[in-house]
Amino acid sequence: MQEREINARLEERLGAVHARQRIGIETDHENHVFGGGISFFHLENWYSAHSVIKNSLKLVGLYKRAARNTLDIEVVENIVRLRYLPESLQGLRILHLSDLHLDMTEDFGHALVERVRDAQYDLCVWTGDYRYRTYGDFEPVMQAIRHLRANLTGPVYAVLGNHDSVRMVPEFEDADIQMLMNESVVIERGDNRLHLAGIDDAHFFGVGNIEKALSAVPDGGLTVLLSHTPEVYRQAAHAGVSLFLCGHTHGGQICLPGGIPVLLDARIPRKFGRGNWHFAGMHGYTSRGAGSSVVGARLNCRPEITVHELQCDQ
Repeated sequence: MQEREINARLEERLGAVHARQRIGIETDHENHVFGGGISFFHLENWYSAHSVIKNSLKLVGLYKRAARNTLDIEVVENIVRLRYLPESLQGLRILHLSDLHLDMTEDFGHALVERVRDAQYDLCVWTGDYRYRTYGDFEPVMQAIRHLRANLTGPVYAVLGNHDSVRMVPEFEDADIQMLMNESVVIERGDNRLHLAGIDDAHFFGVGNIEKALSAVPDGGLTVLLSHTPEVYRQAAHAGVSLFLCGHTHGGQICLPGGIPVLLDARIPRKFGRGNWHFAGMHGYTSRGAGSSVVGARLNCRPEITVHELQCDQ
């Protein structure tokens, strides 16, 4: 697809302001280690980062084990108990994939497909970061995305992360993946409705707009919000979101024994860095992510895909 065609489709799809803003920020900061976004330092773009981490793990004899761990994807069954959940929505199962970084290694893509094939779910959501780098050609990862989509059943909804180019949106939607770019859709079961909303990346690009995403949601409507980063948890909770699904942190990826992260690349309380959490009446879940970033290694932090099952909190 030619750049002119992509830009025209994006302006039609997102509106001129959003499209030009996102493309402009991407162009300004491609291949930068230091940028002017919310996250100032981009470890992914530091050419020495991979070698430093890999050699450090080798030095302590943990690299081979950490590399094997990247393919040991856990399928997490997570019960989410929500107040006032209508009976027709009880048991709804949402497959949550995050931080795939599908072009990291070919072996990982195969392992991920094997896991999702056996999962039981009603709909699937993706919470960003589909490629390894934050810049450059994204066609290799689009091939992997199309292959993954072919192995998923039912509807798939997605948002972008800080690794992702907005130019990927038309190809995602051509692959039957509905992007939620500060938008919402309605999931109907019987006479009841679940509002599924999603925002553009709020971590680096700063273009996530929760108010716009929820503009079509009635007051008090049951709402699931997809965000790449957990950093906007306050805004989401005070906007009345019921369930907040996110990723970005990788759960730390390289952790001390007991799963204690060495680093969380997010401005959040550490308890929000992985798994279930609550804030101001909102239920939140931060995925450890299925893929790996910077280096293909995980330590004391298994990759995951998650199936959230909605149940009523009585």
